[in-house]
Amino acid sequence: MGLLVRILLLTAVTTLIISMINPSVGLSENRYVGSAACGGCHPNKYKNFITYAKKSKSFESIKKMRKGLTEKEVKTCYSCHTTGYGRLGGFESLEKTPHLKYAGCEVCHGPGGAHVKSMRRGDIKTRMKIEDCEVCHTLERVTAFKYKPMIHGGAH
Repeated sequence: MGLLVRILLLTAVTTLIISMINPSVGLSENRYVGSAACGGCHPNKYKNFITYAKKSKSFESIKKMRKGLTEKEVKTCYSCHTTGYGRLGGFESLEKTPHLKYAGCEVCHGPGGAHVKSMRRGDIKTRMKIEDCEVCHTLERVTAFKYKPMIHGGAH
């Protein structure tokens, strides 16, 4: 099978997956599509991410810490432990956007809707900087949770 045919097939399959997971997400808008959408074209990176990256299981931390917290306090966890919370097409709730419940690929790379549609590198963030990590991995949080963030630590 030629490269162009494979790319077109992967694009069609990825679009189908996105529409099945969240039919309200319009790919014409640069919205969050979830890490599974990345796996179609980036299977090795996706497999490594879901296997090794702690971010890929981040919602489990919210479940563990939830006891004793108010709903408002729990929602403050969403900005770092889910994908796109508080942004267009981002995590809303387990019922509405279950595919975004973990801190997925788009937390670092930005919304993937435009990239999935165009397949152009320029439509997704490819070069991370330490400032990107420090949005969630603030000194206060690192100290509180005794966590040492590593750029790309297990992500790819």
